[in-house]
Amino acid sequence: MGVTRLKRKDRRNKVVAKNEVQFLKLGRNLETGSRSKMPANSQIVKNNAVLDQLEAGFKK
Repeated sequence: MGVTRLKRKDRRNKVVAKNEVQFLKLGRNLETGSRSKMPANSQIVKNNAVLDQLEAGFKK
């Protein structure tokens, strides 16, 4: 039997479902835990430290 093509509606549902799963996978990584700890030398950690220092300086 030949391969059947999905109708446009079904193709869209397939893509939406795939994107939803991807979004949920990415969202799960934000939970606290050893796997989602940022490395100490990460640029984001450095940026946050600088911003915290600046914020502390303005509050004085």
